[in-house]
Amino acid sequence: MLTEGSGLASRQIATRLDELGHEVVAAVSDPLCLARFTRHVRRLVRVPPFGQDPLAWFDVVLERAVALGVEVLFPTQEQVTVLSHQLPRLTAAGLCTAVPPFAALRRVQDKVSAHATLEEVGVAQPRSLVVRDPSSFGSWTAFPAYVKAPVGTASSWVRRVDDPRQLAVAVQSLLGGAASPNRAVLVQEGADGTLVMVQTLFEGGTMVAFHANERVREGVNGSASVKRSTDVPELQGALERLGRRLAWHGALSVDAIVTADGPVVIDVNPRLVEPGNAVAAGTDLVAVLLAVATGTAPAAGRGSRAGVTTHQLLMSILGAAQHTGRRRDVAAEVAAGLTHRGVYAGSREELLPPRGDWRTVSLPVLATIATLVRPAFYRWFAEGAVAGYALSPEGWRGLCETAPAGEVSPGPS
Repeated sequence: MLTEGSGLASRQIATRLDELGHEVVAAVSDPLCLARFTRHVRRLVRVPPFGQDPLAWFDVVLERAVALGVEVLFPTQEQVTVLSHQLPRLTAAGLCTAVPPFAALRRVQDKVSAHATLEEVGVAQPRSLVVRDPSSFGSWTAFPAYVKAPVGTASSWVRRVDDPRQLAVAVQSLLGGAASPNRAVLVQEGADGTLVMVQTLFEGGTMVAFHANERVREGVNGSASVKRSTDVPELQGALERLGRRLAWHGALSVDAIVTADGPVVIDVNPRLVEPGNAVAAGTDLVAVLLAVATGTAPAAGRGSRAGVTTHQLLMSILGAAQHTGRRRDVAAEVAAGLTHRGVYAGSREELLPPRGDWRTVSLPVLATIATLVRPAFYRWFAEGAVAGYALSPEGWRGLCETAPAGEVSPGPS
């Protein structure tokens, strides 16, 4: 059972699990999620929304999973937090999963804690400042900068600022207007370079898989609509140290900028992000994570080949509509993708592979028609998905306040 069916990662994971011969069901709070539009998901299981009350969500998911005879609960988004929190109950129910210890997860789940952990392990980051008081950012002069709330998946929780006035407004807004020792935001200097997305898998603190790809084309809402696999050995070594220090178990992903002085990490995600490019490049992250979850020996991989290009045409179509608002740009993007011209040359579809799956084809067709009628209609497709899997600050605070016995590492800032 996938823990949600709205995200891009879930859709890609479902395809690969089905190809590997497994029956896939997905827990969903939105019946019109991506998982509905594919033959690779056999059944949708309705559950409550996740973000505000993860424990209530978990109670229903556990009950439904046991009733259906599910063997593996596969974490695909921020539900990894409550699976880690409730791991003893999962184990008692006979379900397998692959999640880190909750104490380890707390050290990277929120952006302020992740910054401190990366600094402790010696992983390079942009110049940063933790702000706990709206008036305490003092003489910060590095612009552009990004102001980040500790918890938040949607782009509204990260603000780009270009001057001290914008910085003050963003800090005030994200802090809620009052200083508190239990609240903070992270301010980071912008970095120039190539955005790379790195995915790793660990088994008891030992890295068992690594893949990196660069964002060649930006899609809607900052997504990567075209990717190319790449080698970033400095990040592999840094993340090996991080996983070993935290005794990490399961998936751990980061976003980084490769600058002229080397890579700097800008975000940490304690989960598996979109694995399609890795599969195309020779690293089957889905199969390896499934092996970690079930306690079987992960297959020794040969490593990813650099230079393998994949794309997500749906994200490209919606991105063209969002970025330019011009119908001709939407039409040009569709034509280039379908004829494999430009950045699509030699690339393969990773999100919605159409072979034998007519329901999948309907999504890019509908998106094309809608955005050609009115480019602003991209919002219909792009702006509701995050609600299906995003963890709210209140939900995260509730998990930390009810941490299992022995989980005493510092909580969120």
